[in-house]
Amino acid sequence: MTILPPALTAVIEALGKLPGVGPRTAERYAYYLVKNDPAKALGLSEALQDLHDGIGVCQKTFALVPAGQELSDLYTDPKRDKTVVAVVAEPFDIVALEKTSSFNGTYHVLGGLVSPIDGVGPEQLHIDELISRIDEDNVAEIILATNASVEGESTALYIQKQIGPERPVKVTRLARGLPIGVDLEYADQITLTRALEGRQAL
Repeated sequence: MTILPPALTAVIEALGKLPGVGPRTAERYAYYLVKNDPAKALGLSEALQDLHDGIGVCQKTFALVPAGQELSDLYTDPKRDKTVVAVVAEPFDIVALEKTSSFNGTYHVLGGLVSPIDGVGPEQLHIDELISRIDEDNVAEIILATNASVEGESTALYIQKQIGPERPVKVTRLARGLPIGVDLEYADQITLTRALEGRQAL
């Protein structure tokens, strides 16, 4: 006996394969598309259909760019300081930093983090290209803006070693500390350790 039309079941199953979308959420999304204007579902379908063909990767920074575009606008913009590079794990980390309106340098996307458990080694990331950029663009500062996780810390340490003491480059790390409104008892060990290390005088 068929409880739901196969077309609806197929959409629920497809949505359920997305990260963070459980069965109930997938059902709610699918039902929303069914009960609303068909134009919304059609618009979503067309956007997904054009997704891969419409996206390219910057040849210098590895940020996402429109298909056919060789370099990211954030790299070619003359107002951007190419001697300062924020190193991030994924393209959407750039979006988070740009929302602060506090950074005027350029970016370098690694394409992930070193994670032996997941089979990701340094050679699978854009670390060699980063070292080349340091020399080509006369980079003065590298900001390691990777996550405050074991993988993020180990990746940052590996990059620091690859840069080496022979290059006159300042290597910095995003400050770590306690978020506003978080009680000490609920803070994890890494966050507390970084907060102690980065303590400031009043």
